[in-house]
Amino acid sequence: MLKNLSLKVILFGFIVTFFSSFGQSYFIGIFNSSIRADLSITHGQFGTIYASATLFSSLILMWIGKKIDDMDTFKFSMFVIILLSISCYFFSTIKIIPLLFIGIFFLRLSGQGLMSHTATTTVSRFFEKTRGKALSFTWLGLSAAEFVLPVLMVFLLTIISWRDIWFYISILVLIVLPLSSFLLIKKLKLDSRENSFKEKGIENINIKQWTRSEVLKDYRFYIISLNMLSMPSIATGVFVYQSFILTSKNWGPFIMAQSFMAYSILSVITLSVSGFLIDKYTSRKLLIYMNIPIFISTIVLYLFDSSYSSFVFLGLIGITNGFANVLGSSTWAEIYGVKYIGGIKALTSGLMVFATAAGTAVFGVLIDAGYTINSIAAFSAIYIAIIVLLLFFFRNKIEPIYI
Repeated sequence: MLKNLSLKVILFGFIVTFFSSFGQSYFIGIFNSSIRADLSITHGQFGTIYASATLFSSLILMWIGKKIDDMDTFKFSMFVIILLSISCYFFSTIKIIPLLFIGIFFLRLSGQGLMSHTATTTVSRFFEKTRGKALSFTWLGLSAAEFVLPVLMVFLLTIISWRDIWFYISILVLIVLPLSSFLLIKKLKLDSRENSFKEKGIENINIKQWTRSEVLKDYRFYIISLNMLSMPSIATGVFVYQSFILTSKNWGPFIMAQSFMAYSILSVITLSVSGFLIDKYTSRKLLIYMNIPIFISTIVLYLFDSSYSSFVFLGLIGITNGFANVLGSSTWAEIYGVKYIGGIKALTSGLMVFATAAGTAVFGVLIDAGYTINSIAAFSAIYIAIIVLLLFFFRNKIEPIYI
């Protein structure tokens, strides 16, 4: 019975993270050129709108995301699903710039924010001893989407309009996700599985259960967050301005879309490996290695112009992405416990969305200011090096408090 339920929870997480793509930067970035052409806006203007809408969504996410601690998981999921479907439909109707802001706000809130938050919070809370592997399988959903969707969308854009694509997506979300949620988690109760484990004597390790207000007073939270937020901030800039990179490097129009396959494959491999490594060594011990691949990727982008380097560049980001997705959920549960994990994850998810807004804004400003992609890559490498060194000096302090 428990094994069957565990498989259902993992499958739910896989499907939900797949569909979170419709609010992810890599996916929205595919439509960058089409949207700018329709609305007659520049890279910088699009970046400013995208960043401000994303920033606003991160603030709302911190409030709404905490409600998962108080609501039935199925009911919360249905709310998020309906919001995503409406957001996709609204996005298909955008014809003026103010509506672009509103459309991006709702896509980022419902897609990248709440969909990912729902999946990872549910899995993190349900699993304990095998949390790493469970989260790895969950995030395979997003990796599968990253493998399939970029090339598919680029192809579809050659035969139908970007507005029609978003309309069909809204219908797809409304058909697939409610049915999946009903079949997989309708009877799921999480209040709290950790306690039921202790009652049965399966697990009896007592760590301090931190509230969100306590976490905000812990200096370790900020050191870890700086490292967690580097990947989404830099990768979002890359995804949103992929057309700028293509032009700067003189790569063909399909190179970035094809390179996402390398990104996805290496994300999947890393996800699969990281789950086992986390369950064996713990997330907090692996955290120091997470950003090394994306650091190397910025060096590759700086040094090489060959179209083949695009595959290496995005592939290395994919490795960090694979680690970051799992570590970003399991680390908080390890250090701060799972009793209030919904509120903590809402906070960290909000900060993650904020980081994507900051990355988009900074990239846009630098591009409009005349900086080359090589200069932007150098700035990114310096930032990553600083935060990794900071984590290195405090690595022995990243431990849970036992009571």
